[in-house]
This record gives sequence, structure tokens and C-alpha cells, in this order.
Amino acid sequence: MPSPLEGRRWWLAGIGGAGMSGYALLAQAWGAEVRGWDRARTPYLERLHDIDVDISEDPPPAPEGWEAYVSSAFTDRVPGRTRAALLAELVSLRETIVVAGAHGKTTTAGMIAFCLERLGREPAWLIGGDIPQLGGNAGTGAGWLVVEGDESDRTIAALRPRIAVVTNVDLDHHATFGSRTEVEQLFESWLADVPQVVRGDDLPPYGGSLSVAGEHNRRNAASALAALERAGVSRAEAESVLGEFTGAGRRLERRGEAGGVEVYDDYAHHPAEIDATLQAARDGGRLLVLFQPHLYSRTRHLARELAAALAAADIVAVAEIYAAREQPVPGVSGKLIVDALAERRPGMPLAWTPALADGARFLARHARAGDRILTVGAGDVDHAAPLLLELLG
Repeated sequence: MPSPLEGRRWWLAGIGGAGMSGYALLAQAWGAEVRGWDRARTPYLERLHDIDVDISEDPPPAPEGWEAYVSSAFTDRVPGRTRAALLAELVSLRETIVVAGAHGKTTTAGMIAFCLERLGREPAWLIGGDIPQLGGNAGTGAGWLVVEGDESDRTIAALRPRIAVVTNVDLDHHATFGSRTEVEQLFESWLADVPQVVRGDDLPPYGGSLSVAGEHNRRNAASALAALERAGVSRAEAESVLGEFTGAGRRLERRGEAGGVEVYDDYAHHPAEIDATLQAARDGGRLLVLFQPHLYSRTRHLARELAAALAAADIVAVAEIYAAREQPVPGVSGKLIVDALAERRPGMPLAWTPALADGARFLARHARAGDRILTVGAGDVDHAAPLLLELLG
């Protein structure tokens, strides 16, 4: 296979993120010399063999003569080209399937890459979460490149794939878009330049056998199968392996069991995602949820909707907001959700626990054999799962 990036030298700021780490891995495989910086060591860095990474609170300058690319988390601190520009170049070098949409991107992209890999098509992939059966969030095969696209910073506008998938459309990033109409306009403008398009909202849910639970995953599977057919994989071929797909990391991921209580973790952070996750997790017993809101902007706009989704649980603890790329907003905290939930479900066992550890302790005290506890959110709420298992044991 030719090395399309031979002779290029790329320095990546924020290289430890789910996206940038994958880009680094693929760029190196395609011939580029890669180095980078991040503020903290992350699990994604463990796969970046032979790539020098500086870990420090303050970013160093890019090496002289190297092209600098900057994660959206650090654009206000580090000069350089955008993450979108980096991804657009990678997409331009290979026949590509880009999966976008408000919900289900990671799972749908994972399904597509998994089927291609199991069928011997040697895909490359760049996905915003781990796919355990594929060994991680990025792969460097010689076949189709499968990419999870992101509308949160309008990255997808720069991508020119052969096949585009839009799983669904929703308003999820209030700091970027003023309305759902703006989101729809972005997708329509992008799709106008793509030769083959899959619209998940127009497809019936997949009715075959799956190893992942939930109606939302049947919709993800329908989108994946449609994309695979456009990539030259027959539906019968794809269906023969799709049922073996066991999911993406942090998507209703079982973390263990102690004291007769199962502990699961899920990345859901939007009301629609929380609703789908709780429906899929319900098995006849009680559901206890430790929820960590993600982003001040989302919490400010969707506090009541988040509470409505969490009302489907039996016991809830809400932690403080995971800020990610945003600065605190006066008067906006996780307690907005607690207050809305208390209004919606009077008498529900409910706690405002800004610290994750306190939320874990609250749920462990209320849990009994046969319950399921879910840690839910797009931040670091998954770190509470080991504590929960320890407390329950």
C-alpha cells in the first residue's frame, strides 16, 4: 500500500483525545511522522507506539517545521490548523464512509467497521469511542475508511466522503446551534456534495438478531446495513456477522456485579439518549442512576428534558456538571435537574451529590439484590463504577 503522507510531519495538540489519538495512529500508518501534546495521560495514548507525546499543563510550541493541528478543546490556547482540517485530509486520501447524526454515531460506525473487518474487507476506521471487538477506536486497514463525523463544531462540513450516513437529527450542541433548523441546514448542505446518502430517520428498524439491546440499536443497525450495501456488501453477507457485534465501549457496558446488583455504564448525555438507554436497561428490576450532566450550555437549555428522561428510573443521584470545553455559567449546575426531577416525581428517592463518590455512596445504600445501577454521562462518571462495585461488595 502506498504511503500518502510520506515526508509529512504532524504535531497534534490534544493527541490524547478519542478523535485525535485515532488520527495520529492512522497518519503514522500512512507515512507521516507524528508527535503531540496533551494536558493529561489518557487510555487512548497507550496505543500510540513510537509517537512522542509531551504531557504538561501548558502546551509547548510545535516543533520547528512541523504542521500543527489542534483539538477543538484547545483552540483558544494553541495556534494551528483545526481538527476538522486534519480529518478532511485523511478522508480525502481514501474511499470513505462518514457516519454523522445527533445520536448513535459511534455504535453505527462501529457496526459498519466490524462487519467489514469480519468479512475480510480490511477497513480502516476512526471512531469516537472504543470498539472492543476491533481492538480500539482506530484501525489502519487497506480497505474502506469508516469515520465518525461530528456536527458539534461543524467538522462534517469539511468532509467529502463517498458515502454519508445521518443517523438522525436533533439539537444537542446549544453553544454551536441556535435551533434545530440550523442543524438540519448543516446536514443538508453537507449531503448535497456526497454521492451516496443514508438517512437513518427514513429507514425501518432492523428486525433481525442483534447482540446489543434497545430499539435505538435496531435503528443504528438499519443505517449500518444500508451503508454497507452502498459499499458493495450484500445485505445477506452483512447480516451474517452483524449479530455478533457486542457494542461500543461505554454504551450500556456491563462493569460487574456485587451483592446481587449489576453495574452498567453508558455515555448517554442527551434526553433522547437517556430515554433509550433506560428503556434498554430495564429488565424487570429497579434501575438506579448516577447521572453526570455534560456541558453547561446543554444543562441550561435541557434541564427539564433531562429530568423527564431520568424520571423513568427508580432512584437517581445527580452529580455536578462535567465542563469539558466550557467555562462555568453562573446559576447553572446539576441542581437544576434535581429540582426539575423532584417537581416531576415527588417522593422519588433523589439526591444532589456534586461529587461522584457521594452519588455512588447514596445509590449503594439504597441498592438491593436484583437492582441495576447505571452510571450515565459523557464525562468521567464511568470512574464511579469501581467504587460502586466496592461499596456493594
